[in-house]
Amino acid sequence: MTTSIHALLDRVPTQLLIGGEWRDASNGGTFIVDNPATGDTLATLASATQDDAHDALDAACAVAAEWAATSTRDRSDVLRRAFDLITERAEDFATLITLEMGKPLTEARGEVNYGSEYLRWFSEEAVRDYGRSFPSPEGTLEMMTRRKPVGPCLLITPWNFPLAMASRKVAPAVAAGCTMVLKPAALAPLTSQFFAQTMLDAGLPAGVLNVVSSATPSDISEPIMKDPRLRKISFTGSTYVGKKLLELASQNVLRTSMELGGNAPFLVFEDADIDAAVNGAMQAKMRNIGEACTAANRFIVHESVAEQFGAKLATSMRQLRVGNGLAEKTTCGPLINSAAVDSMAELVRDASNKGARVLCGGTRGEGAGYFYNPTVLVDVPRSARAAQEEIFGPVAPIMTFSKEDEALEIANDTEYGLASYLFTQSIDRIWRVSSGLEFGLLGINAGIISNAAAPFGGVKQSGMGREGGAEGLDEYTSLQYVGIKVER
Repeated sequence: MTTSIHALLDRVPTQLLIGGEWRDASNGGTFIVDNPATGDTLATLASATQDDAHDALDAACAVAAEWAATSTRDRSDVLRRAFDLITERAEDFATLITLEMGKPLTEARGEVNYGSEYLRWFSEEAVRDYGRSFPSPEGTLEMMTRRKPVGPCLLITPWNFPLAMASRKVAPAVAAGCTMVLKPAALAPLTSQFFAQTMLDAGLPAGVLNVVSSATPSDISEPIMKDPRLRKISFTGSTYVGKKLLELASQNVLRTSMELGGNAPFLVFEDADIDAAVNGAMQAKMRNIGEACTAANRFIVHESVAEQFGAKLATSMRQLRVGNGLAEKTTCGPLINSAAVDSMAELVRDASNKGARVLCGGTRGEGAGYFYNPTVLVDVPRSARAAQEEIFGPVAPIMTFSKEDEALEIANDTEYGLASYLFTQSIDRIWRVSSGLEFGLLGINAGIISNAAAPFGGVKQSGMGREGGAEGLDEYTSLQYVGIKVER
């Protein structure tokens, strides 16, 4: 690693943040964070224990009432200062993201812009947490509603967007007046650690945000969720883990926000602009190396344009340069670990055994890191695992359809319901198909639609609740109704 990278890593806290202080784990335990492009060790972090988890919740609860009583302007100012600081430190954040999870540096810079926007958005929303006032129909009461902080929250983030997923949860919690315990993913915690320090630098009071990275997630989630003082959990990750957390949350009837797995359909109709559809497909599929819950998972293409679409998509995929994300010319970085590479190989092998053809890729990449070459599969049957499972990597399976109803049936044939994409030039079809798609997000002639101002979330087994937008602030508040007797 270069001297500048060493200097950056030296500035990243590697301890636990509890009550405003960085400290070691109670048992002295640690875990290692690796660079997926090289296999080299980046840092050794303190690994929180159950005792540390309790201490973090104690710290959050100790200042909960005081923080809830702060003015919305004060909270807004903290978030705005944090936005400004992240903007100043943008290159440091982008480098950390690339180092610990692999995405090309250009994309990492994009994540910094995206993630910081949640701080700016909720700095503006904090002062607009409105209630309402109205008379009862009988005229005997003046009726009011107001929103109050839900209380101490547990925030669990994934490794694939280490800044954006943290800021998307922390920003609305801060805006609403909640205190937090944040548990980043062990595979990529460095960005969250640096983000937490940035929040402190922006003036966030001690104890409002606590960070407990750990090699053993259950050591954090279970003891905190069993504590009756916790009032909310927000989790982004797999549906499997989400279900386990929902079971645990039911014991104390916790408020829950769950952003879980996806199996996004990408529909291309016969009247679509094929070049625009291919461009959108590259954005929807290859953003974040395909390691995104919103990534296009199944390409459902009208039979009359499937050959043309597949050929052009394969051409675009071949032009990607696989390598270390820090290299200037890299456009496709490594996957997060060796298990992810094995998963891509198994999905391609299964599809090929069931009749699919490989137009490009289908092989492991070279080098010491965890690389898999961008892949396009055609003639993929619905029985193939790649047509049923969340892929989370650079493999694009193409299926065909002949009629609109068939396309909808294929698209909705999944337990997931997060993102979906539709390419057509027919306004009538846009309304018909969008009404029939069972997904929380829909991009129409667009491959990237995520935005801090938009409510992000899914239906079915892709989760519940929304992050971002005006709706994102509601997730961290409780609605109180007040009835005032009126004498007439």
